[in-house]
Amino acid sequence: MKAVTFGEIMLRLAPPGYLRFEQAASFEAVYGGGEANVAVSLANFGVPAAFVTKVPDNPIGQAAINEMRRYGVDTAYMLKGGDRLGIYFLEKGASQRPSKVVYDRKLSAISQARKEDFDWPAIFSGADWFHFTGITPALGDSVAEAVLAACQAAKAAGLTVSCDLNFRKNLWTSEKAGKTMAQFMPYVDVCIANEEDAEKVFGIKAPDSDIVGGSLSHDGYKAVAEELKKRFNFTAVAITLRGSISASDNNWAAMLYKDGEFHFSRTYPIHIVDRVGGGDSFAGGLIYAMLSGFAAKDALEFAVAASCLKHSIEGDHNHVTVAEVKTLAGGDASGRVQR
Repeated sequence: MKAVTFGEIMLRLAPPGYLRFEQAASFEAVYGGGEANVAVSLANFGVPAAFVTKVPDNPIGQAAINEMRRYGVDTAYMLKGGDRLGIYFLEKGASQRPSKVVYDRKLSAISQARKEDFDWPAIFSGADWFHFTGITPALGDSVAEAVLAACQAAKAAGLTVSCDLNFRKNLWTSEKAGKTMAQFMPYVDVCIANEEDAEKVFGIKAPDSDIVGGSLSHDGYKAVAEELKKRFNFTAVAITLRGSISASDNNWAAMLYKDGEFHFSRTYPIHIVDRVGGGDSFAGGLIYAMLSGFAAKDALEFAVAASCLKHSIEGDHNHVTVAEVKTLAGGDASGRVQR
């Protein structure tokens, strides 16, 4: 089994610990990005994974390639061109102070990419799964055209296609997102969203839920999944459910709607070390489990456990093994020292 992901890899700069931007005398540098994070998760789980993108032909672009290569991701289709790698600055929140993200990604190499840059039939040769997020087409109309070409080629080659809606208000409006994303949905088999993506992108709101207050209605998200399935005929719909107590503590769970049945995971109370990449780690876990033939409920529990563990790990990537995820999914959440 082989998976392919397509998107942007960025340089992440963050003040040490919980310092605010104006306090920082230095920034810690790592690399990350939605589809890059998913590829790393899959490679860590033993799934051959290729990441497709475009990075500048300079030492920073090469460093991003090296970052993916060190985790076993196939970098053959990380093309070089353009002038710069996108950057985002992260200020980690704590207690009642929320995290903040500032983007510096305008005119990044991938945002200048065109569909002609990518030989999708060759890229998908021998692959079983294709994954992208709503962040990638938001980078520009030419990138959206490349995503559409990828979806069409993936479907023609018989791949399963998954999409994490991943709405980013700093990249585009809900109106533009809805119109653009609707073009891709006929090719998508597995739709992944968080508790507010469906509303922001497609105007489908969960009744009786208060995201800010941390109150999430199971029946409300059943209705969201049913409407998504009805509108786009997805094979499966997965929705992560984050109950926000504070920036430091959340309740974490998810729902999977597949074959006419609703499955809800156990809920994990998590104390957050780093929440960036939490949704990507869920997607990576779900893709791994589905590729491995897990039953729907087991696939959901694996994905939620994987993403629960990610919240304890610094950086964008999820550095966990299949065995560690299965231990947590099996009920051992004690956190006791392993000797």
